[in-house]
This record gives sequence, C-alpha cells and structure tokens, in this order.
Amino acid sequence: MIGTIANAAAIVVGGSAGVAARGQISAHNQRRIKVLLGAFTVYVGLSMTWTGMNGSFWQVLKQFGVVLVALMIGNATGRLLRLQRSLNRLGQFAKAQLTHAQTTTEHKFTEGFVTCTVLFCVGPLAILGSLQDGLKGDFKTLAIKSVMDGLATIAFAQTFGWGVILSALPVFVYQGTLTLGARALAPYLEEQAVLDPLYATGGMMLFTVALVILEIKKVQLADYLPSLVYAPLLAWGLRHM
Repeated sequence: MIGTIANAAAIVVGGSAGVAARGQISAHNQRRIKVLLGAFTVYVGLSMTWTGMNGSFWQVLKQFGVVLVALMIGNATGRLLRLQRSLNRLGQFAKAQLTHAQTTTEHKFTEGFVTCTVLFCVGPLAILGSLQDGLKGDFKTLAIKSVMDGLATIAFAQTFGWGVILSALPVFVYQGTLTLGARALAPYLEEQAVLDPLYATGGMMLFTVALVILEIKKVQLADYLPSLVYAPLLAWGLRHM
C-alpha cells in the first residue's frame, strides 16, 4: 500500500501547490523533469523484466518468449476490446472539462474532482502499479505515477481549484483495492510459478511508458493490459505440457 499512499499524497501536495502557485512550471524545468522521469522509468522497467527472468540461458530465453507472446496476444485482445480508444475518449472528456472550466466559473469544484478522478484511476499505470505493489511489494511504478499525477494536479488545480485534491480519495480506494486483491493472489501465483512471467511482462510494459514520456514513440499502452492475464496463463500452460 506504500505506492498508493504516496500517490494519494502526491495529488494532495500537487493540488495544494497548484492552488497556491502564481505561475506554472517553466518549459525548461518541465523538460528536465521529463528526462529524469523517463530515465527512471527505463531503469525500473528493464530491472523488473530482468528480475522476472531467472535460471539457465535456455530458461531465460523461454521466459522471454512467453513475455513476447503474451504481449502480442494481449495487444491483439486489447485492440479487439478497444481499450485504448475507450481511454482516449475519457481523455477527450477531461480535455473538454478543462476547456469548459477555463471559460466559466460554474461547478469548477465538481468538475475538477470528476476530471482528475477519471484521469488518475483509469490509466494503465494505476492497474499495473497496483498489481506490482500487491504481488511483489514493489511500488516503483506507482512512484512514477505519483510524480506524474502530482505535476498534473498542479496544473489542474490552477484551473479547477480545490476540487482536484478530493480525487486523492477515489484513487486511494481504487488502487488500494487492486493492491490488496493482488496481495491475496500472490501466494497462489507463486505456488504455480507464474508470478515472475507476470512481473517481467509488467516490466516490458513499463519500459514502453518511457518511450511515451520521452516522446520517442506513441504507444497504445492500454491495449497491452490483457498481456498481464496471458503471461501467467502461458507460463502455466508451458509448465504443464
């Protein structure tokens, strides 16, 4: 739960700073933060993948094959379910709310709460980070999300006001529930020897987040979420063949 607590705290701190601030973060500082955050995301993603693979060379090769197949099948499933498109529509909703708030002073408090709740809860990092925190006690992904949410909250608070801070509560409940659920499943997954493939797949997904942060490549990350289901299933099936 450390990651979720840190995430909620970052929203509160970011919102408070945004309300109190007289100006936005400069473009130069935004670039510096983006580079540092991207570099840290690369490190965390690759280290997670490496940690999830162990054994002899052939075992590692086989595990890597499971991760790649899980990502390919997961992406196909995500595209079929239109996961990224649904997420994009939610993003458009948030953008519309922001534009509306800039032109009117009515209902800003509620709009800020709803907009930030949607953005901070439905993103892939909320699911991926919460699962990793519950399964392995690894909160690095949620630490990355905390920084991103905190910076976003600063900007949103300058438009919506104090309402954005209340979004910390649904974020805490949602991610905390996912974390506790994953923690309950962890012993079973460990017993079936499918926890490491799941962790390695999550690491590869997190690595792609760095490509987005650094604006190297646009990745439809939400479409890869089903990979987190396929990875342990493929590992279990391969183990029992």
